[in-house]
Parts: sequence; C-alpha cells; structure tokens
Amino acid sequence: MSGAPGHEAFLEGLAAHRMIASIKDPRHIETALTLNRQLSGVFLLTGHIGVVKGYVDVFKAHGLPVFLHLEKIGGLSTDNYGLDYLAKVIKPTGIISTKTNVVKTAKKLGLLTVQRFFLVDTEGLENIAKSLAQSEPDVVELMPARIPDMIGRVKSFTALPIITGGLLYERSQAEECLHHGAAAISASRPELWRCLGPDPDCVKPPAAAPAGAGRKRFSLTPVGLGLTALCEYSYNLSNGLI
Repeated sequence: MSGAPGHEAFLEGLAAHRMIASIKDPRHIETALTLNRQLSGVFLLTGHIGVVKGYVDVFKAHGLPVFLHLEKIGGLSTDNYGLDYLAKVIKPTGIISTKTNVVKTAKKLGLLTVQRFFLVDTEGLENIAKSLAQSEPDVVELMPARIPDMIGRVKSFTALPIITGGLLYERSQAEECLHHGAAAISASRPELWRCLGPDPDCVKPPAAAPAGAGRKRFSLTPVGLGLTALCEYSYNLSNGLI
C-alpha cells in the first residue's frame, strides 16, 4: 500500500476496528504490525527526528494510518517550519497535540488532526468546547478513559469522533467507553490491541507476537534490516545504552 489512507478511509477503519495502538516503546512496533488487520491505526509516542520517518514508512507500508504525538517526538519543532517539514518529508497520516495553534497549522498543511484533552475538572470540560471552536480538529481524544460518562457530555456539543484512552487495563473497561459513545479506544497495552468493532476479522483475532524475555532479539525481517537498525538505535539511545 502506497501513501497514507485519507480522512474517509481512516474514519471507515475507525468504525470497523475501533482500536488504536498507542505505541510508547519501539519494541511494540512488531506487535502492532502483526495485528494490522485488528487496528484502526497507530498513535506513535516514541522516537526522535532521526528515526521517526522510518517508523512512519513501515506503518504506512502495512496499511496502518499513523499519527505522531508531536509533544512526544524528540527533536521535532512544532513551529511552522517544523510542521511544514513534518508534512512534506515525514508524511504521517496526521498528528496528535494538546495545543490548539499546532492543530490549526497542521490542518492547513493537509494533515489529519487529533486534539487531545485531559479531563481534570469542570473547567476543563468547558475549555474543550472553546478549544474545538478555534482549532476544528478532525478527531477528539479524551484522557483518561476511566470516566466514560464524560464522553456523552462532550458529544453533547460536538459531532466529531471521540477517541478515549488512558488507565485502561481490561477489555471490559474499553467496551464500557464504547457503550458511552466513544468512536474508538487508544490503548498502550498490547494485550488490549484487539478489534472492538464489527469487522469480520474481529471474530478470530490472531495471537499477539510473543514478548521476548530480554533485548537479545528484535526481529523485523518483514520490513528489512534498515528499520531494525532504526528501532535498535532508538531503543538503545532512549535507555542510555549508547
């Protein structure tokens, strides 16, 4: 598959699978690739400017829309120049940000946008409506997911798809969020990366990739040695091994 899926294709996948893999550790990349037919897409919260394009390319090659959390990617500026570079060179499907001005700029550059909000108190809920009126993102992400009744409150003032995540440990907790109106779930725990939607592939999910006991092996042979080297480098650098 060449190129990232467009807005409509992403929303179709969101409705079909209702599960986003939120990747905070490069060692989980292989698991997400294995489960590509179970996932609506990937939220990438790891990496830096030197390796992130390699990550984006491999997810796109496996048909997975990939969104970069801009506050989590090292070395990537969120000013106009940095976002222009992101859109023209790295070319993810879209971005995730908590910042209204970043969402507005990214949308002008043709990227799909997910604005993340943290529900802390009543004032925070009121601020969501104000921010959405200014930024007009494509998707809303609410954190944490363990207050599912707030999803309905947000849906009362926006028709945008709502993804929710954070503090999820069991599948039943994710399903409760869907029952309260969430379009999909974002989860960082690989054991939760199973389709929650109506797609036929949800019926018999493939087994998760086995987790290695240590860092002896990092096999990504389907995507070539180049990406393996990128993942190894990113992991070693982030853990102070080089």
